[in-house]
Amino acid sequence: MKFERDKLAGDFWGGLAAMLVALPSAIAFGVTIYSPMGGRFAPQGALAGFLGVTALGVLAPLFGGTNRLITTPSAPAAAVLSAFVIGFLQQGGGRMETLPPLLALLGLSTGIIQITFGAVGLGRLIKYMPYPVASGYLSGVGLYMIASQVPRFLGVPKEIHFWESLVSLPQWKWQGMVVGAVTMLIMLVAPRFTRKVPAAILALLAGMLTYFALGLLDGSLLVLTGNPLVVGPLGGAGGSLTQAVTSRWSAVSHLTLDDLNIIAMPALTLAVLLSIDTLKTCVVLDALTRSRHDSNKELIGQGVGNVASTLIGGIPGSGMMGATMVNMSSGARSRLSGVIEGVLALVAFLVLGSLVAWVPVASLSGILIVIGLRMIDLDTLHYLKSRSTILDFGVIAAVIVVALTVSLIAASATGIVLAILLFVREQIGGRVVRRKAYGNETFSKQIRPQEEMEILIAQGGKTAIFELQGSLFFGTTDQLYTALEAELKKCTYLILDMRRVQSVDVTATHMLGQVKDALAEHGGFLIFSQIPWNLPSGRDMKQYFDQVGLVRPDSPVKVFGEMDEAIEWVENRILAQAALARVQEKPLSLNEIGLFKERKEETLSALEACMEKRSYTAGKVIFARGDTGDELFLIRRGEVRIMLPVEGGRSHHISTFGRGAFFGEMSFLDGRPRSATAIAYSDTDLYALSRKAFDQFSVEHKKMALNLMEALAKMLAARLRYADVEIHALES
Repeated sequence: MKFERDKLAGDFWGGLAAMLVALPSAIAFGVTIYSPMGGRFAPQGALAGFLGVTALGVLAPLFGGTNRLITTPSAPAAAVLSAFVIGFLQQGGGRMETLPPLLALLGLSTGIIQITFGAVGLGRLIKYMPYPVASGYLSGVGLYMIASQVPRFLGVPKEIHFWESLVSLPQWKWQGMVVGAVTMLIMLVAPRFTRKVPAAILALLAGMLTYFALGLLDGSLLVLTGNPLVVGPLGGAGGSLTQAVTSRWSAVSHLTLDDLNIIAMPALTLAVLLSIDTLKTCVVLDALTRSRHDSNKELIGQGVGNVASTLIGGIPGSGMMGATMVNMSSGARSRLSGVIEGVLALVAFLVLGSLVAWVPVASLSGILIVIGLRMIDLDTLHYLKSRSTILDFGVIAAVIVVALTVSLIAASATGIVLAILLFVREQIGGRVVRRKAYGNETFSKQIRPQEEMEILIAQGGKTAIFELQGSLFFGTTDQLYTALEAELKKCTYLILDMRRVQSVDVTATHMLGQVKDALAEHGGFLIFSQIPWNLPSGRDMKQYFDQVGLVRPDSPVKVFGEMDEAIEWVENRILAQAALARVQEKPLSLNEIGLFKERKEETLSALEACMEKRSYTAGKVIFARGDTGDELFLIRRGEVRIMLPVEGGRSHHISTFGRGAFFGEMSFLDGRPRSATAIAYSDTDLYALSRKAFDQFSVEHKKMALNLMEALAKMLAARLRYADVEIHALES
């Protein structure tokens, strides 16, 4: 790890400021975890806080690598571990000696799990914890912390818990309450006057000064041995510092298999929560510094730090938002600031270790109560103002209630399950049918004679077109089937436009199979268009339909690449069944084309003499976009497709013209270059009438020329009417 000299000063001051913020909280967290075991264990908790700040501060930056991030013992660790201790004592039947080694193994397992998370690449996934779950959990941790500290704030014996402590007025210690109240007051108001010195440091100093001032009135407060109002000597429950660190490891051999089983779920829960807490801080840090952290590498660093902290007798921790922000605002620029913070914590322990013995327990409780208050997400109360977000508030409330009444472990599981249910509910509430139309509202791009259009309009009720959207899964299957069910008996052709579908599961495909069978009973077809080949999940939907047996060569299911192709296939079947399939054996003569029916033979002969007869093989370009030419083309045989070239060498299909239709009328009327490309879709025979030839013809046959222009206008008007119907259907 390389450090530039110009960064060193900023990293030093940032590390110093971060240490001053982190150390009081770490001591308080340690005391919170260990004090339920008895007053004699409180010094060991303070020592664990010191050691945790040192190990996490030095090693997490070295192995993690997120610049400016400060890792220290944190509130989630204190909440989970203290809940574990309290729960174990309530059920453990006096097996006090097993708690320290169990805590050690729990912290060690947490670090190993975090290293595993980073090694297998789960860092990116852990960041996506639903906000209501994270908010509810943090609020629950805050309330839990407040509830656990109120008895210590009041000075009641350790066996008295929150509700009982509130009514045990004779056992309240007014001296501790005064010290705690002064600490909380300074903690709250200090940031209004100065931010150069961390509020926690000022609050702790104020609490200690208040305690010693009260000691002038009551000499018993100035006695260290057996004094329940102060932390006590850091040797803790076992004498020397070394013995305090090593005693819990020597007791590991006495643990039973049942003892080890009870740490599995707390270790996993703690690993997830500490990882989320760290990565949330990293995301905020990225936004402020315009950087980008490596989440998986950071989890490995956090895991290494927690393993090391546990091995030397410290408590686990995570990236701490408050200390990190102080570190950054004090000039830190690199990872070195975190290392300096850890080293300075060790120096503070060596220099001030004896002074820590006089830290009032109520003062630490006051600091933690304020931290707990700040963890409560009051902004979520505005979710109650809207019906659309009230269920999200319900998730938050449920997580808080479970955290306070059952356990923090159960709260996290409850929140995730409820968040999943809310997501499923949201998906179910969305409409999967975006648009519905019938065959007499939406037509293919093939331009057909008037008599064929009349048949298609009359029989349009045989075709139902559904444009689908969103996720087709077990939650929306019933909604989709309800929408399709009304059409199954009266429709022969059911077209499903799949282009906006995001996902499909096996329940939805099974339902579509039932729809297919229902249509097949009366000779109907299930038709898919624009099936996505690559869903957001990476699944190939068409391949999936093949795998589940929905699309088979012998089944009444058709698949088309474009909606227009599907509609054109249906229209051709309807027309064929109506015995109006176009005869392609011989080219039409002029009097058989709709524009010239019931015209005089001699006039048609004169007009035909002005025309050219042209033939094109399938795929041949008749004219291209931008070409000059003013011919009006009449189709005697075959089909012509009009295509519009677009970017990337692709073409957009505008329309298809069949036998008896005309095209090229725009350039014929205005003389401008061709606006699209015409391609012979099959072997095609045409009449070509140039504007010059038509003008010469109109000199002698004015009435015929006027009739031709009128017929062109009527046909164009009819096309516009059909276009209007389709546009109206699209808009609705």
